[in-house]
Amino acid sequence: MLPKNINEQERRVSRDQLITIGDLESFRISLLEDLKSLMTPTTSHANKQWLRSAEVRKMLGISHGTLQTLRINRTLPFTKIGGIVYYRYEDIDNLLNNQTSK
Repeated sequence: MLPKNINEQERRVSRDQLITIGDLESFRISLLEDLKSLMTPTTSHANKQWLRSAEVRKMLGISHGTLQTLRINRTLPFTKIGGIVYYRYEDIDNLLNNQTSK
């Protein structure tokens, strides 16, 4: 809300302050393109052969402890190189496909 001390003349919208339908349409298109680019992942997990623990946890929606349990039980094969644990995307996909309920 505008302060009361501004007179009527100053509150009027001038012609160069108006938004046209064309302006709104171009803004809408720009906004949709921005949203699409944000929603499209830059790197797809399916394109990566090896995933790190954080990526697997995020992908499966599980905690660090649950992922460790999957490793300990040998439910999910892994490779450890220099302290970093890697998982094959194919193994994760197989785990998900084999765990589906009937």
